[in-house]
Amino acid sequence: MTSVLEIRNLHAGIDSREILRGVDLTVRQGEIHALMGPNGTGKSTFANVLMGHPAYQVTQGEILFDGVNLVELQPDERARMGLFLAFQYPVAIPGLSVANFLRAAVNARRRAENPDDKGIAVPEFRRALKEKMDLLEMPHEFAGRYLNDGFSGGEKKRAEILQLATLEPKIAVLDETDSGLDIDALRIVAHGVNTLANEALGVLVITHYQRILNYVKPHRVHIMMGGRIVEAGGAELAEHLEEHGYDWLRDKAAERVAEA
Repeated sequence: MTSVLEIRNLHAGIDSREILRGVDLTVRQGEIHALMGPNGTGKSTFANVLMGHPAYQVTQGEILFDGVNLVELQPDERARMGLFLAFQYPVAIPGLSVANFLRAAVNARRRAENPDDKGIAVPEFRRALKEKMDLLEMPHEFAGRYLNDGFSGGEKKRAEILQLATLEPKIAVLDETDSGLDIDALRIVAHGVNTLANEALGVLVITHYQRILNYVKPHRVHIMMGGRIVEAGGAELAEHLEEHGYDWLRDKAAERVAEA
């Protein structure tokens, strides 16, 4: 069965301030979607709300994952169901290697599914991790470094993509994965997304730049302004934004208000 993430009329905010004002969006396994919009329009709030960040409150609407409403579930429960978030600003954890972090995450998921699971054996995990790193064209020594400690912006994002490959979620939300990357790092991250995106993985790329979409081709592009999806279309919509900016959408929204 194909997994589906369906957001219906989602209203959410922080400190009694509404940021999302009725978001509707559907992502299925095997699809790549892009969510674009200017800064301050609610894109990162949307990502945090999807994963259950405790600082945000959902006041209306549903977040359905395979028919289950996630709104009352904790972040770890959402992750175990197959939802993944790549952070805009990954946190450094000195003293914990990338490999040990990933093995702990894999074991936590296995034990959640079966409390009697003794965890993945070290040799088996090493083989699996090397296969994922080879798939992503990453040097094996990367796994021995402390997680995000002293990493460049590109290395942090590559570590996020390696987590995505290792944990094998059903739907991945990439919150401004392209933020702060130079062109070489951007190509590396885009290669990872393209390599992993298949019938078993749906991807929602959140960005305000069109440039990552030169390398990751979305099936569908959604534009968020003022906490709502105001326009949707194919990959050509991102190209139109690159050429014309957001003013035409602001004018269109004003016309709709005037007509109402």
